Amino acid sequence: MKKLYFTILLLLPSLLFAQTWISMEGSSEVMSGGTHEITTSSSASTDIAFSIHYDGPADSTRWRVTRLMIADPEGWQNNLCWGHSTDMFGGTCYSSSQMNTNPWTTGPTAAFWVETGQTPEEYGKLKSTIKPADGVSGLGHYRYYLSFDGSSYIDSVDIKFDYVLDVEEVEPLSVAIIPNPASDYIQVNLNGVASANMKMVNVLGSEVLNQQVISSSVFDISAFRNGVYIMTFTAPGSKAIVRKVIIKH
Repeated sequence: MKKLYFTILLLLPSLLFAQTWISMEGSSEVMSGGTHEITTSSSASTDIAFSIHYDGPADSTRWRVTRLMIADPEGWQNNLCWGHSTDMFGGTCYSSSQMNTNPWTTGPTAAFWVETGQTPEEYGKLKSTIKPADGVSGLGHYRYYLSFDGSSYIDSVDIKFDYVLDVEEVEPLSVAIIPNPASDYIQVNLNGVASANMKMVNVLGSEVLNQQVISSSVFDISAFRNGVYIMTFTAPGSKAIVRKVIIKH
């Protein structure tokens, strides 16, 4: 299940005087200079969409976006779509392979105008799509700058994408050995799992028994020499258990 967080960052001095603001698509909450955080255990593609608003002079609205990769785990994909609010196709989209520099900036042909005072309001649409590589957990951190010229940044928003692999729950394994000390036989009882592999070695490390234990199993040890033996039990999804048994005829 995804968890979403929002963290306010200190705005750069240049952003304090900007006549733009950034919000999540469909929300009025201002995120300019802030960070949108996502924690997920799924490697599926995730879209994060922002609206870029403007109320400044009409002659300063030819916008471009710069993406800076602060952290980008190996094999992850980070795609970007950027366009005008009236673009039914969602703007111009770029793949990770197309955005092959860091930082990377949309070209002049993808810049567009936004007129103020329009009904409905005109704004810019920025959509980031993040796809972690299967099995490659980590934190992706991407920053998106807004500018009129591709270099003089007037606003920004960050995305932190934390991909955490699911951890399989370890089944508890417990073993009871009776009798102990033993002379003719030992009975091994398992709890927590249906079966486990049992390996038994003497004090010199020589293997004397290697068997599969099913729930409750009895083993003949009448031919074994007196002494201390070490038994190791292993089962998928469980931690190995080591037990000591004494054989005395």
